Amino acid sequence: MSNISLVIEERAASIGNFLVGRLLPFRQKRMVGPFAFIDHMGPIGVAEHDNLDVDPHPHIGLSTLTYLFEGEIMHRDSLGSVERITPGAVNWMTAGKGVVHSERMPEDIRINKPDTILHGLQIWIALPKELEQTDPSFVHIAADKLPSWEENGVSYKLIAGEALGRKSAVPVYSPLYFIEIKSKERAKVNIGAGLFGEAAMYILEGGVHSDTNYYEPKQILIAQDSTLCEFEMEANTTVYIFGGEPMAEERFLLWNFLSHDGERLQQAKEDWINQNHEVFPLIPGDDKSYVPFPEPMKGLKTKLK
Repeated sequence: MSNISLVIEERAASIGNFLVGRLLPFRQKRMVGPFAFIDHMGPIGVAEHDNLDVDPHPHIGLSTLTYLFEGEIMHRDSLGSVERITPGAVNWMTAGKGVVHSERMPEDIRINKPDTILHGLQIWIALPKELEQTDPSFVHIAADKLPSWEENGVSYKLIAGEALGRKSAVPVYSPLYFIEIKSKERAKVNIGAGLFGEAAMYILEGGVHSDTNYYEPKQILIAQDSTLCEFEMEANTTVYIFGGEPMAEERFLLWNFLSHDGERLQQAKEDWINQNHEVFPLIPGDDKSYVPFPEPMKGLKTKLK
């Protein structure tokens, strides 16, 4: 990726019951296009942890995108959605004015397949200002419904958004793209003509050459100009290109809540602490526990632009 302005190293972060690799937000780059938050989960073995479950927790003002490389997760939400996430598929949940969901290890895997590895990405994408208070929704897109193709020995998959002359079935709300690129042999890639807005690359495995530099896994490369997205991949390399048009208004992050309006964040915090089920309904079939609002963060807002 030519003209790299910033390199972000993956950092360890706790989500309560296991560690993840935090990619965004970063103090020098809070968002890339509408992408506000990215966690790299695993790879982690089911047998290594007694509990890989994430109890019911809330969101506002964003869409979540879950994409697995390995393993499976059972998704449930306050809309009544129940969906088993498998590798290569996309779970797209839009929080809007308020939603609650849980993510749990399927019981059959926990009991019968303890050697299973969980590995994937959890992503939050900011909603446009006028849609922050929209009704919540949920869509699951099977892996074989995503545009996939090969060029010059390189495999591509458009996971979300529109780019490179193709459009994903994931119903996004602003101009963006999230692209998977894999190489079996060393290969050159030049896709800048098909991108727009801000762009970044996450290296999952392998290595990437750009200009005279070499980059390794667990790094995000921020491009100065998305139209100059040209690089060389080592054999057996997987990267993710993501970005799009940035939001016109700044965004603030408070725990799991995202908004352009600080007062809206504070109200969401109070609604969750008070378990206001009109705003944050219970999850059918998973209403016996929930993640409390983390007290050390009480009153803390993080500016995302």
